[in-house]
Amino acid sequence: MCWHLQAATLFIPMDETQTDHLKAYGIAFWTLEQGGTCDWLLNYKGGSFAIPHNKDVEKECLVRGVKYQVITDAQMAQITQEIAQPEVNMDIMRLEKAPKIAVYSPKSKLPWDDAVTLVLTYAEIPYTVIYDEEIIRGDLALYDWLHLHHEDFTGQYGKFYGNYHNAEWYINDVKNSEESAQKLGFSKVSELKSAVTQKIRDYVLGGGFMFAMCSATDSYDISLSAIGVDICTKEFDHDGIDPNAQNKLDYDNCFAFEDFKISMNPYEYEFSNIDVSGQRPVQESMDFFSLFDFSAKWDPVPTMLTQNHEKIIKGFMGQTTAYRKEIIKPSTLIMGENKSLDEARYIHGEYGKGTWTFYGGHDPEDYRHLVGDPPTELELHPNSPGYRLILNNVLFPAAKKKEKKT
Repeated sequence: MCWHLQAATLFIPMDETQTDHLKAYGIAFWTLEQGGTCDWLLNYKGGSFAIPHNKDVEKECLVRGVKYQVITDAQMAQITQEIAQPEVNMDIMRLEKAPKIAVYSPKSKLPWDDAVTLVLTYAEIPYTVIYDEEIIRGDLALYDWLHLHHEDFTGQYGKFYGNYHNAEWYINDVKNSEESAQKLGFSKVSELKSAVTQKIRDYVLGGGFMFAMCSATDSYDISLSAIGVDICTKEFDHDGIDPNAQNKLDYDNCFAFEDFKISMNPYEYEFSNIDVSGQRPVQESMDFFSLFDFSAKWDPVPTMLTQNHEKIIKGFMGQTTAYRKEIIKPSTLIMGENKSLDEARYIHGEYGKGTWTFYGGHDPEDYRHLVGDPPTELELHPNSPGYRLILNNVLFPAAKKKEKKT
């Protein structure tokens, strides 16, 4: 493919005029895969994309149903000049290299069990599924971006024991997990998950980008806090919990949370008091959260992660739906909240050379996704602002602030 400079730019608007926001991210990613570059126009018409005009990219837009315009160099220069004005909250990030994406998920899971794999598939963004074996042997170094499927990193099988311990799928999950732990040299599943958690921590420390949703968020931090501490009752690991487990938690190890209380009841469908799922006095029709505004020129990272054509996002439930603000560390950046309920939905932070992002809830277009529910058909939600937040994170590792011409 030829990427010579041409006297035109392919402009992809990301405001309310866009026909398919989700596939537009796929166009940006595909462009990078082909060796091209793409400018992400932060806060300009919903976070639009500008790509040096190329017939192949134009064809992909047509095939995928993505709205675009071919504009002249003079028009693009005018947009750039407008964005550069110091009083305007806009900026340009150059996307240069397609990140290699890994999804941490059991191989037995179907792609539609998880919102991230669902939207990656819809947007036609390639990814590799990895799990405990690959992480233990050190494969994380091969990837730039890691998504944690809604996993339980505490070794308690998602706290499904109370409702499903006699279900065939639950029994098989326990059996397979115990066999996998032994195969990898661990006596208990909780010990394997702790080792995996620490491998992921070191990946972020070294510069990796980690994104998690639903129960993979709070259970991850709980696992970090409980390194070397048995927090599993006999229903999960065949021996008793450390009677002093709560007092032995080390919150300094956590990415996002502190001073939380873990649940020691095997029949409770909850890991700790980080999550607010069971005590939310709000009806579906009134459940929303708002995105914060950040300075594009001074805070480009959270600005990228909150790019959207809407600032008020429909709420959605999950095993972990939202986070109590009083348990969030001061170093954690809140990017989306329900202020009236005093809960955070979308948070971010740095760790070493890398970053992490936690997004509460299971599926942005399925308010109360239950075990066994059918997958969301994203063909019916091509402009989903909730799903856009996921794809912002996918493109984020490719970004570099564009140099201003002198």
